[in-house]
Amino acid sequence: MTLATNTTLIVVLIVIAVVVIAALLFLARNRREHKLEERREEAGEHREEAQTRERRAEQARLQAEEQADRARKEQEAAQAAEQRAREVDPDVDESS
Repeated sequence: MTLATNTTLIVVLIVIAVVVIAALLFLARNRREHKLEERREEAGEHREEAQTRERRAEQARLQAEEQADRARKEQEAAQAAEQRAREVDPDVDESS
């Protein structure tokens, strides 16, 4: 082999090595971007689930407050009815 052939072979090998390295870097970058996108989608799904659960929790809290308010009003009505019964009942001693 001549010096020119050796030089050409070395240049070709270097070019091939650079192309292979560039291709590997490109593939690694694409894979990393793909994984990042998957993680973004997963995070979005988690956020949606969290928002859904938050809405359900808020709705349950509001329903519980409404139920407690109804129970309080019912208790007040029961006490008022009991008071009226005591006032009307002739057998209840008014001095107690």
